[in-house]
Amino acid sequence: MATHYTMEPAGRRIGFAKRISSHLAAALVIFCLLQIGIVARMGGSLVLHLGIVVAIGGFAIAARGLERRWELLDASDLSRSGLALRYRRDLLQIWGASILGALLWIPVAIIFRALFG
Repeated sequence: MATHYTMEPAGRRIGFAKRISSHLAAALVIFCLLQIGIVARMGGSLVLHLGIVVAIGGFAIAARGLERRWELLDASDLSRSGLALRYRRDLLQIWGASILGALLWIPVAIIFRALFG
């Protein structure tokens, strides 16, 4: 009985999509915790807390779109090095958006406090 062996790892086709999904989940948790912590320390009002809900919803929608993109990329015939380059670029964008997006609440809370006390 002949067995067909390939040089590619068994999980190659779903590897990047699963890894990007894990990073998106972790980035969403960090995004939420940073937002809540910043708004709570700045003495946030109900309006700012509702803004957090909207921001988290927007992040989740964008994350799902990125997951779909990676499902398609994994199914494509791109080389492993091409996928790795796109993966690193997307990771940088995910974590940058997660951290910097949450830090944008600092000036928003300062302006809100200055306008409405």
